[in-house]
Amino acid sequence: MSLDISKIGINGPGLSLSPALDGGWASSVTFKEIASIVSAADRLGYDHIACAEHIGVPSQEAQRRGVRYYDPLATFGYFSAITTNIEFTTAVLVLGYHHPLEIAKRYGTLDTVSGGRLNLGLGVGTLKEEFDLLGIGGAEFVERGARADDALRALKACLGQREPEYHGPYYDFSGLTIDPCALRRDVPLFIGGRTPRSLRRAVELGDGWMPFGLTAEEMGAMIAKARELPSWHERERPLQMILPPPNRIDPIAEPEHAAKTIRDLFAAGATKTTLNFTAHSTAHYLEQLEGLAALEL
Repeated sequence: MSLDISKIGINGPGLSLSPALDGGWASSVTFKEIASIVSAADRLGYDHIACAEHIGVPSQEAQRRGVRYYDPLATFGYFSAITTNIEFTTAVLVLGYHHPLEIAKRYGTLDTVSGGRLNLGLGVGTLKEEFDLLGIGGAEFVERGARADDALRALKACLGQREPEYHGPYYDFSGLTIDPCALRRDVPLFIGGRTPRSLRRAVELGDGWMPFGLTAEEMGAMIAKARELPSWHERERPLQMILPPPNRIDPIAEPEHAAKTIRDLFAAGATKTTLNFTAHSTAHYLEQLEGLAALEL
C-alpha cells in the first residue's frame, strides 16, 4: 500500500532549533533553502508545514529550548506566496501571549491571503520565565489554563466574523470591526500539549490534538482513555489527531523503520502526522521528501 502523502506534514527544517536534535546543516540552512524545501513539499502533495513560536527565550532556558524561532506569521505569509496547496500549522502559538482579537486579526489575514490554508495550533504555555519577560507572569501565569479555555471560546466566536462579539470571564468584546477577517469561520484549532489535560481540552474546545514528545503507545493509550469521555461522544465532528513520532525518520537509509513508525502512529489513532527527517544538506532533505512520498507501507 502506498503512503497517503496528503496526511503527512513536516516541521520546517531550521525554523526552530533544538540543541538536543539539531546541529550542522540544520543550524546553518538559509531561509532561501527552507523556502525551496517548502515549495518541493507543496509540489509533492504534503499536507502541511509546521512552525513553532517563542517570542524571546530566556538565557537560562537556551540549552533546553534553543533560541532560534522564526515568527510563524511572517514566515507563513512568505510561504503562502510561493505555494498553492500546502497548509500552514502554528505549532504552537501560546495563547497567553496574545489577545484573541490579535490572533483573529493577524492570523485571520493570513487565512485570507493564503486562500484558507491556516491551521491554528494553540497551547497554554509552560515557560514561566517567558511569561515574566512579557509582563504577564504572576496571576496570569497561574490562571493560564482557565484563560486559555476562555481564549479558545473567544476565537471560535470571532474567527471569520467581521463584527465579532464575545462575553467571557477573561475576554469581553463587541462593537468593533475586523476587516479583513479569516476567510473561514471554521479555521481548525489544534490543541498542543503532552498531557491528558491537553487532550481533554482538545476534545471539549478544539478541532484536533497535536501532542509532542510521546511514543505511539503513550499517545494511543491517552486517546483510548479520552474516547471514554462523554464530551468525546457529544462532538459534532471527529477530532483530528496530528500525532508525531518522538524521533527523526530516514526514509532513504531506513525505509522499513520509517514505514513502521508511520504505521504505528496511525494505528494509535493518528489522522495526520508531522515528521522530522534526518538530513545533512538541503539536497539530502529534498531526497528524503521524495523518498517518503514513494514509500510503501
